[in-house]
Amino acid sequence: MSLLKITNLNKTYPNGTQALVDVNLELSNGMFGLLGPNGAGKSSLMRTLATLQEADSGSAFLDDIDMLNNPQAVRQTLGYLPQEFGVYPRITAAQLLDHLCILKGVANKNERRELVDYLLQKVNLYEERNKSVKGFSGGMKQRVGIAQALIGNPQLIIVDEPTAGLDPGERNRFHNLLAEVGEEVIVILSTHIVDDVKELCTHMAIMNLGRIVYNGTPADALSELNGKVWRKTIERSEKEAYQSAYHVISDKMVAGRPQIHVLSEVNPGNDFEESEPDLEDVFFTHIHALQA
Repeated sequence: MSLLKITNLNKTYPNGTQALVDVNLELSNGMFGLLGPNGAGKSSLMRTLATLQEADSGSAFLDDIDMLNNPQAVRQTLGYLPQEFGVYPRITAAQLLDHLCILKGVANKNERRELVDYLLQKVNLYEERNKSVKGFSGGMKQRVGIAQALIGNPQLIIVDEPTAGLDPGERNRFHNLLAEVGEEVIVILSTHIVDDVKELCTHMAIMNLGRIVYNGTPADALSELNGKVWRKTIERSEKEAYQSAYHVISDKMVAGRPQIHVLSEVNPGNDFEESEPDLEDVFFTHIHALQA
């Protein structure tokens, strides 16, 4: 069982943007969802943990490894799938993984071949091993990305926005693969897609404007909103008036008309119906609370 402990992590970019503001998290084996809108600071945190940029202050330890001051040790036990996983398009999946094994220090040719075969079987791409990566779908490329992240038996795997752009079938296959991987190591899933966290993660945090605004389990987050979320379908022309009169946390189109969700301790009346809270309600409630 591994432990990742992040304490008071801060990062401000030269343009003055505070990307990380006193970030504190403690994670152990399993799938951990880091949820937040674009620009929330998720990628900044992932890049810092992946030793791709330095923090201004704070600490991060993976078991006994000082992640901020011993990046080489981190890289030996880290798997990383960035948001944009670049591949060499003119080589096969097997050749790509073989090359990445060399870069990660697997020198023995026979050992590399066995490892590449194992990884391709694990991500269900063994039958495609001799095909050019250029012809792979987005989901297949992401599975190659997970395969390379598994080289070296990592204790921490960071996956940044992995399902953006995938069709529903590819997304489901990728979810199954991540769930299997997450049984043995710490996996941080950074995403703005609420369903990714709902379907995969037992623990989660919500991040906005560089801060952690919620840290706990999805179940606890939902229970906090029980009896406090109300919905109503309205006309588009009424949206502004309702936003002025109520604490609207979200709106979405249902059968061509806006359905709004409002946060209220009591029934707001005016034909609102109680709505069972979901993670989208949790997400927007915490995001709006910080922005207010």
